[in-house]
Amino acid sequence: MRPVYAAASVLLFTLAFLSGCGAKKVPRTQTPARVQTPARIGTTQVGIASWYGIPFDGRKTSSGEIFDMRKLTAAHRTLPFDTWVEVTNLSNGKRIDVRITDRGPFVDGRIIDLSLGAAREIDMVTQGIVKVRLKVIPPPKK
Repeated sequence: MRPVYAAASVLLFTLAFLSGCGAKKVPRTQTPARVQTPARIGTTQVGIASWYGIPFDGRKTSSGEIFDMRKLTAAHRTLPFDTWVEVTNLSNGKRIDVRITDRGPFVDGRIIDLSLGAAREIDMVTQGIVKVRLKVIPPPKK
């Protein structure tokens, strides 16, 4: 065996051996659910909203629900699932209450993705994106 190959083999063996030495392997039984602190009522945020519908209609959201583009739901990067948010279109003053069921938007500079149904309620479908104010609100009474 050539000296270069022998040295490379020894190096690879050493790295493989050391990579398994540092951490204890704990058997996986069940991953605990990540608990999020509820959002504070009254918290506000201003930024750009977009909307989504087809091709996501009927697919599973990040929360596990099936997305229905006609319902009043939204995707937010950090707010806990089931948080209710009042969304105000700052160009026309129209408001809609939506429930966070998904993660997104995945475009820099945007703060929320509304379902098509919610976007229609505040007249933003044609524009595609609008400046909005989000306000965390209590869930509606059942």
